[in-house]
Amino acid sequence: MTAVSRALLLCVPLILFAGAGALYTPFGGPSDDEGDVALSSLPALPSWAAAPLPDFSTIRGTVERKSAFFSFLYPRIVLANSRILIERQYLESLRGNAEFSETELKWLADHAARLRIDEANGSEAQLALLEKRIGVIPPSLILAQAANESAWGTSRFATQGNNLFGQWCFSKGCGLVPLSRVPGASHEVAKFSSPYGSIRAYITNLNRHPTYQRVRDVRQQARQNGDPLSGIAMAGGLLGYSERGEDYVKEIRAMIRYNNLGFYDKQFQALLADRSSERLLELATAATADALLPGSRGTTSPEH
Repeated sequence: MTAVSRALLLCVPLILFAGAGALYTPFGGPSDDEGDVALSSLPALPSWAAAPLPDFSTIRGTVERKSAFFSFLYPRIVLANSRILIERQYLESLRGNAEFSETELKWLADHAARLRIDEANGSEAQLALLEKRIGVIPPSLILAQAANESAWGTSRFATQGNNLFGQWCFSKGCGLVPLSRVPGASHEVAKFSSPYGSIRAYITNLNRHPTYQRVRDVRQQARQNGDPLSGIAMAGGLLGYSERGEDYVKEIRAMIRYNNLGFYDKQFQALLADRSSERLLELATAATADALLPGSRGTTSPEH
């Protein structure tokens, strides 16, 4: 079965949007967040995570192209989120410790640095902020923003830099120079080794930048209430993602609704009905991307 045929099995009501604010990310994250902080319980990435972006422009039909786009990204979102949940489990295991080992303190310090937390290492304040910032992002929100920011995977930044979200970087040569960059500006659009790297950096950006505090607040409230995460609700924290502000938020929410992307949130929640360490490890080491598509239970053996 071809990739397009598999994608059509996931077809849901779709509508095409072209956002004037796509590729404009005033607070984009740097390109050095592709990897995960070392943790003994966090396995190596499966090799399929390094796969490049397909050429979506060769798929003529709008429905087929969009379905292929979603079915390519969704397993990578599951992979990134499942690895974050492994990190959260480890963090939760430390919460009751009176003292920490050198290994544990290093892990806390590394994550605090990555997520820009300045509290004393091992302090309750640091642990509380880590608990709030080490968190997943709903697939619906990631898919909608990726589609909007990358023109459904066909933009120059997506095809040449695997950058699906318009993340910026600020050192010369770190990415691609925007053709519309104003004189005197020094930012570039970050390049990633794979689309997975872009997804991982995007999640890190939402998890640490002060502009997206509301995104994290909505997520924290849902956790406290025992509610499933909502891409529609969390999109309200994206006012600073585009110069278009509220209009951008409305567009992302409209994309989620009209493309029925809540379907992927429900599929992800079903995957996580079992949140045991064994289940999360299974998801984080899936041998193929197809093993994480909706309807699959994942794989039981890691890929080497």
